[in-house]
Amino acid sequence: MHKIQMSQDAIAKVSRRAGRQHPYDTLDPRKTALVVIDMQNHFMAPGFMAETPVAREIVPNVNRLAQALRDMGGHVVWIQNVTNETWASWSTYHQFLQTPDRAEARYASMEDGAQGHALWPELDVRAQDMRMNKRRYSAFLQGSSDIELHLRERGVDAVMVVGVATQVCCESTARDACMLNFKTLMISDACATDTDELHNASLNAFYQNFGDVQTVDEVIASLQRGLAAGVTKAVA
Repeated sequence: MHKIQMSQDAIAKVSRRAGRQHPYDTLDPRKTALVVIDMQNHFMAPGFMAETPVAREIVPNVNRLAQALRDMGGHVVWIQNVTNETWASWSTYHQFLQTPDRAEARYASMEDGAQGHALWPELDVRAQDMRMNKRRYSAFLQGSSDIELHLRERGVDAVMVVGVATQVCCESTARDACMLNFKTLMISDACATDTDELHNASLNAFYQNFGDVQTVDEVIASLQRGLAAGVTKAVA
């Protein structure tokens, strides 16, 4: 697991601006979605070109948070990166940011139905969950997926982002969710990338400007507070 280090300067900055360390310390679980990013073989299985070993270590935390949210009436969305129909529409990435052989291997690995596109088998995916493809780093980028419409139709106003890689698809998705006016959190011990340095830099940058960063235990407590507040309000 990553050794998580949140900057004391970042905590002080957020506390001054929001009046508390965690802006989203109370979340209505019935209006919250867990968005699980790219926990598929291409990024998780040994031997694949984008293998991220720490991603296998966060699986129990992702499964635990998913079940806790379901139990409180929330929604889980499993996002899978897919390369279909991206060769021409994302040509700068394939032509300039990848060598030709790597671009071809990446594209083939994550085509719909390819082994690299499949979800990691140890994930606890349930029938009531949603599975959705995305075609860019961010799931919320226009044209990448239908996640915004899907969540709006369910009345979701808060998004918890987990998965791989922290500073790439997770942070890109979380930033865009914030820009679309969702309460957005990155869950520090349920995201993974190549090094602690990259992981912590991403979390601290996001926390200072875009949303909240909580651990699995912290966000479950935030959801429980929101559920209790909703029950109390309904009784009253």
